[in-house]
Amino acid sequence: MLPEVASAVEELRVNFPDSPVTALDDGEGGAYVLIEDVPVPGGYTVDKTWIGFRVTYLYPNADVYPHFVRPDLTRLDGKQLALSPSTFNGRPALQLSRRSNRWDPSHDTATLKLQKILAWMENPS
Repeated sequence: MLPEVASAVEELRVNFPDSPVTALDDGEGGAYVLIEDVPVPGGYTVDKTWIGFRVTYLYPNADVYPHFVRPDLTRLDGKQLALSPSTFNGRPALQLSRRSNRWDPSHDTATLKLQKILAWMENPS
């Protein structure tokens, strides 16, 4: 795992201290990251989810995309999210496609991207 990727994983651990963070080396210098027990904003049928994603060897010069969540994540109001059935490292998942078209490596981080994902989940319009 490249130092920049390892640093991103450590930053996630610091910013999500109540959610276990694991990182599996992807064999290319990046990592598959899994964060357990992430609180879900109100309005969902579950109160916590896991979130998984890959931080590639190109980080910080590449977007952290896509993100995956537990397959039973649904809204209480029945509105559909832009989620596709998928898998993440062998576990059933829903894929969240929230690409950052203006990724700026001097500002954007894996942590900031995850915070944006959580904000979008709170208000998915």
